[in-house]
Amino acid sequence: MAKSELLLAFNELLGARQLPEEAVMDVIKRALAAAYRKEVGAPGSQRVDVELNLEKGTYRLWVEKEVVSKVENPATEISLEEAEQIDPEVTLGDVVMVEVTPPALGRVAAQTARQVLQQRLREVEREIQYEYFSKMVGEIVGGIVQAVRPNGLIIGLEKNAEAILPRKEQIPGERFRVHDRLRALLLEVKPGNKGPQIVLSRAHKNYLRRLLEEEVPEIYRGEVEIRAIAREAGKRSKVAVSAIAPNIDPVGACVGLRGVRIQAIMRELHGEKIDVIQWDPDPHVFIAKALSPAQVLGVYLDEKAEIRTATVVVPEDQLSLAIGRQGQNARLAAKLTAWRIDIKSLPEAAADALHKLQTNPEYAEMAQAEAETMEKVEAVLAKKAEGRLIAPEEYRLLIRFVERVERGWIAQREAALSEEAQKRAEIRATIPDDAFELPLDVLGLSPRLIITLTNAGYNSIGDLMLQMKLNPDEILALDGVGPKAMEQIQSTLALFEEEQAPAEEEPAEQPEPLESPEPAKRTEPEEPSAPVEAETQPTEEETTEEPPAEGKPEEEEEEEEPSLEELFSQVEISGDIPEVEEEEEVETSKAKKKKKKKKKGGRFVEMAYGDSEEDLIPLKRHKRDDWEDEWDY
Repeated sequence: MAKSELLLAFNELLGARQLPEEAVMDVIKRALAAAYRKEVGAPGSQRVDVELNLEKGTYRLWVEKEVVSKVENPATEISLEEAEQIDPEVTLGDVVMVEVTPPALGRVAAQTARQVLQQRLREVEREIQYEYFSKMVGEIVGGIVQAVRPNGLIIGLEKNAEAILPRKEQIPGERFRVHDRLRALLLEVKPGNKGPQIVLSRAHKNYLRRLLEEEVPEIYRGEVEIRAIAREAGKRSKVAVSAIAPNIDPVGACVGLRGVRIQAIMRELHGEKIDVIQWDPDPHVFIAKALSPAQVLGVYLDEKAEIRTATVVVPEDQLSLAIGRQGQNARLAAKLTAWRIDIKSLPEAAADALHKLQTNPEYAEMAQAEAETMEKVEAVLAKKAEGRLIAPEEYRLLIRFVERVERGWIAQREAALSEEAQKRAEIRATIPDDAFELPLDVLGLSPRLIITLTNAGYNSIGDLMLQMKLNPDEILALDGVGPKAMEQIQSTLALFEEEQAPAEEEPAEQPEPLESPEPAKRTEPEEPSAPVEAETQPTEEETTEEPPAEGKPEEEEEEEEPSLEELFSQVEISGDIPEVEEEEEVETSKAKKKKKKKKKGGRFVEMAYGDSEEDLIPLKRHKRDDWEDEWDY
């Protein structure tokens, strides 16, 4: 195959794939380089440059060769004489680029070029597909159904890409066949070995959002904003909109003249009903509109509860409409407003309010104020239970009664929560700030107990102390926390508080004379002999040679005094016996015995002669040294 014919075939193949010119050039260059290496048997590490002219259908090849004195491998080496013709300044060992454009490619080389070309084209095509569709996530794309499978539809998109529309992302009730055209939301794009994995959706709420942006110019221009969307695909949707620009009706703009705009969206969504309501910053108004088309008598919010709850009172004949089929209307309203909605009819709400006033002690003050009204309400409810008609005045009486009870209960609850918050702040002020930065591990509790407290939200010692002072029963109610664990928590927190409290100045501890007799406390003779002074007063070398061990009491750190027998034996050497009182000897012996019980591995003092017989020098030896001398090994 001639060079021009090969390049024309490449251009025809690449034009069908609609790839950019830069990618085409790179693919062809790699294919020709691979074909040359296959033709001459060059290694893959050898540099091969390709110059390509797509207009003329020609190409030129340059390869990297080493300059040597004797050529052994013509594919990678060139002689010095031939290299000097290319570059006169070249020397042995240099590397030069040599043109090796073949007149034609062989069959094997052409087949290699074709394989490399196809493989590289697929890789480039997948990269371009991933980059293209990654930028379109969240937008609507159109495609043709290529296959219908049990897990979903295979959709053919542009750029020769394929996407999947899972069964759960389809609108219930709609059916598609092969070659049908459809539109869907590009939900997700993931990289894969065989190309990007593209997932579409027609049931996502953002699909409805994009359809509204396409059909309503005011939304596309930013004059009307979509605040929230609650959707159950194929059944019903609720959309809350608000006007950004003045003098624009947001609901009318979305519905269109005679409902043209909203009907076009409903047809696209397989007949799904769409309620467009106006968003309001007041939750009372917004919740009442979210329950449309039902009429609402009153909305009572409890924002201080763990889950924000809205109690909605509707007329008795509007209860089923407010709830909807299988609770659909109430469920969508709760999703749209992000409130838990409790819907009650007026007689039911009045009966509940009356029951609370009669039985709940928290409503005692309110019950006294509403004593007369309660009797009237009981009469109206009894009349309703008998099936008799209720007059408009009685109907308004029930509405006002429910209004006062619900508003009063909310105000009472807010006051209680405010008082609790104040109490919490007062207790919080008594706990040091450092306690809220220390983890529970500092207390030394068991790992299981620490994990239980951490999972319950008590991450620091301060959190645990605060809850113990507010209400310890909440900690006792945790799984795995019993009376013994509570005692352990209380004792450890008490020790922690004692350590954190400012320590009072305490006098320095003085050793008792019985436990640690000092040489200064003994009754010294009028003229003590030299050996006694040497024994009773330790030298500077003794006091500095071995410092006391950390963490031991001062009594145990002092050197052990010699026994009475050793003292008398040493004194006999000098011939001078000090007169010691009998009581002091008894106290001293008791103290030494007590110290021997406390201290293990004690030391004793042995005296030795100095330069003269009158000089005695104390020797410090460990008892185990004597043991080694006594035993024969």
